[in-house]
Amino acid sequence: MVLITGGTGLVGAHLLLHLIENGENVRAIYRNQNNILKTKQLFLLYKKATLFEKIEWIEADILDIPSLEEAFIGIEYVYHCAALISFDPKDEEKLRKTNIEGTANIVNFCIAKEIKKFCFVSSIAALGDLASHETHITEETEWNPEKPHSDYAISKYGAEMEVWRAQQEGLDVIILNPGVILGPIAAKEIFKQGSGEIYQKIANGLPFYTLGNTGFVAIDDVTRIAFELMRGSIKNERFTLIAENIVFRDLINTIADVLKVKRPSIHATPFLMNMLWMADSLFSTLFFRKRTITKPSAKASYSKNLYANEKIKTALGTVFLDIHQYIKDTSKSLN
Repeated sequence: MVLITGGTGLVGAHLLLHLIENGENVRAIYRNQNNILKTKQLFLLYKKATLFEKIEWIEADILDIPSLEEAFIGIEYVYHCAALISFDPKDEEKLRKTNIEGTANIVNFCIAKEIKKFCFVSSIAALGDLASHETHITEETEWNPEKPHSDYAISKYGAEMEVWRAQQEGLDVIILNPGVILGPIAAKEIFKQGSGEIYQKIANGLPFYTLGNTGFVAIDDVTRIAFELMRGSIKNERFTLIAENIVFRDLINTIADVLKVKRPSIHATPFLMNMLWMADSLFSTLFFRKRTITKPSAKASYSKNLYANEKIKTALGTVFLDIHQYIKDTSKSLN
């Protein structure tokens, strides 16, 4: 049997669907009964409602060790998708506790229960920092602790260290470093964080665009590759999963066209983005509200990082979905 953490999130829910479609027996942990409805809505969206009934749900928390005892009974493979994603400085402690301590708890159980193979869904945020002579970030790019990193990036890097520690203790592992994961536009009302938040902001009339870029990947590719790697002979490796390095303006324009809303017309320069995050910091302090733009997210909007995906292409012969076409296709009713 397969255990999935984070089964009520975008990645975990799609992974549940993919595994069931491929004949796997799956168990998923949840913290809040209401969150299960999101996964059910996704199955309904794909017209796979009958498959949802095949999921064995169990209440547990990656930070609550006693609750994990029952979750691991009879488990052979584990996909660890649960994580906190935030770029708000106020969430630093929560990020480290959830992403690092939570991952340590899961891999410790995997070692104790002699799990056959473990897959950790990390992020390109945990990859290294380019040296002056390098052009693309790869799995081998070294992490430079002297360079600034977001609290989220540090927490995912720390989580990976826990996975590698477990690997040294005998656990077979796979680490995935996906870029910005895009789910179907048709699911933006189900998963309102991540790509759902991006889609919604553009639908509401996003006025700004930036000329930074990063790596993007479709959720279908992430789940398919994760399954192939877990069922194959490859082990104790990490893989960058990005389909394309895309300029934010180009991606935003594609989404705006699909949603039939006006394209953003104001170029948010690095100077403007820095002014915006500082103003947002002030207003959040004065009015006790959650940050909407932070220094790390502002910097990311105009950074021009290029990521290489040759390793996974060589290992599996992977052909990634075209991101712009994926956005267009998933805006329609799924058949």
